[in-house]
Amino acid sequence: MAHDSAPARFWAWGAQGRGQAARGAVQASVPPPVDVTLTLPLDEAEDPAALARRLAQKLGRTVDDLPAGWGVRKRSIDARKGKVRFVYVVRLGPDDTAPLPGLQEAKGGPPVLIVGAGPAGLFCAYALARRGIPAVVLERGKKVQPRRRDLNLVNQKGQVDAESNYCFGEGGAGTYSDGKLYTRSDKRGDVQDVLRILVDCGATADILVDARPHIGSNKLPRVVTTLRERLEAVGVQFRFGTRVTGVAKQGDAVTGVELADGTVLDGRAVVIATGHSARDVHHMLLRAGALLEPKPFALGVRIEHPQPIIDAIQYGQSAGHEKLPAAAYRLAHTEDGRGTFSFCMCPGGFIVPANTAAGEVVVNGMSPSLRNSRYANSGIVAAISPDQVAAAGYTGPLAGVAYQARVEQLAFTEGGGGFRAPAARVTDFLRRRVSRDLPSTSYQPGLAAADLEPVLDGAGVPVADALRRGLAAFGEKMRGFVTGDAVVVATESRTSSPVRIVRDKESWQAPGLQGLYPCAEGAGYAGGIVSAAIDGMKVADRIARGG
Repeated sequence: MAHDSAPARFWAWGAQGRGQAARGAVQASVPPPVDVTLTLPLDEAEDPAALARRLAQKLGRTVDDLPAGWGVRKRSIDARKGKVRFVYVVRLGPDDTAPLPGLQEAKGGPPVLIVGAGPAGLFCAYALARRGIPAVVLERGKKVQPRRRDLNLVNQKGQVDAESNYCFGEGGAGTYSDGKLYTRSDKRGDVQDVLRILVDCGATADILVDARPHIGSNKLPRVVTTLRERLEAVGVQFRFGTRVTGVAKQGDAVTGVELADGTVLDGRAVVIATGHSARDVHHMLLRAGALLEPKPFALGVRIEHPQPIIDAIQYGQSAGHEKLPAAAYRLAHTEDGRGTFSFCMCPGGFIVPANTAAGEVVVNGMSPSLRNSRYANSGIVAAISPDQVAAAGYTGPLAGVAYQARVEQLAFTEGGGGFRAPAARVTDFLRRRVSRDLPSTSYQPGLAAADLEPVLDGAGVPVADALRRGLAAFGEKMRGFVTGDAVVVATESRTSSPVRIVRDKESWQAPGLQGLYPCAEGAGYAGGIVSAAIDGMKVADRIARGG
């Protein structure tokens, strides 16, 4: 199994090392770049000199005779067949990456109104600023620094601010929930554009080459702040603590938004980039006449192991080597046509409360940049189809939202209040019994030993047995994964939006609402930081081209 590489101790083009100096020595007659794959043992990993020796050996040259201009293109860890090694893809040839397009001062005219300051909203504003198109970003939550105090209230006192929490605020849910940048998008240029902007705003250059790039919840807030400050410097406006409650229209054309304080803001277009947890926005759009439809999602638990257990499973005798990061995993199982899979795996991380209102328990995972917590956690979730939700009695386009909310309320009840999460040792969950006690946990509000069946199945869609079958299969794939030292915590319910805001395939506008652009994860078109950012930039492109 391939894993993330170790944290930043290496170089890539445009960062440090040989690539920068070598570019000037490359002549126009140099052949097109060529990629070379190299495998290095652990003791040589992250050593530029060792990499140069290996490259020279593979090319049949001496180190001094290596071609000018080469750099690391991709880096990963391969732990298959019980032998752990680092794999590098090295590109021979000059770094021909074009400079990032600059930002332009905002020109006159009505602004684009962007609802939500998560990755989709921020990168939509960034792409507009490249063209000098004015924008106003409206965010119901707070800036990253004051937002920290609200997170402490949730963790330590069991109090949640419905407007500022792990999901709402500057940077969106990802700011304090890990900063994983892995995406399944196959458009490398778009992905690299997003990653290079993040590096330009202070993220480590390692994210440009790591197979599973990651910033870390301790560093991402500063990156987000820098991105916002650069946008403000060219005239992009940010209004925090500003909740949008309605859409202003003239006939079928959207002309602006209505705010909670009664203010109406006019704009040339409105971008809805609010993430998967802004349920009130979905209701608002229904009232405005937008077409919404239910979509599949997933729901389950978050599993937590002591990190050394996962290290031993994945790395074998190499576990504990100083060059190896906290081990990760990715698992999937399909049985009777239903999928169960790991989601948002956080090596060396923490479980955090991701609820956005009182009376509900939602958990998520995050890791600091060093991934040095004593714990590993991951969502273990089962696929939920719109048909299953409908069969449980939930109706309408927001049926999945209502179902999610019910599961989260059941989790709060079983946890006993204070945002304590109902939990069980993995072995007890598989045996359908309540745990007598629970192992230590990273989840600060605390765990309550409980029967998870009323939580997972009580809302009408059977989930518990699907998770049991998945966990049993994962235990076969990873010996030691099923253990009494691991705990499953309910509920991991906000893996993705259960609803899609329909948009035209060409203009990306909501049918019948000219000028309204549903965007990214909350609209059902993306999942994760990078894909949401890409979707935000593509929406900006549609707006710049006139829809």
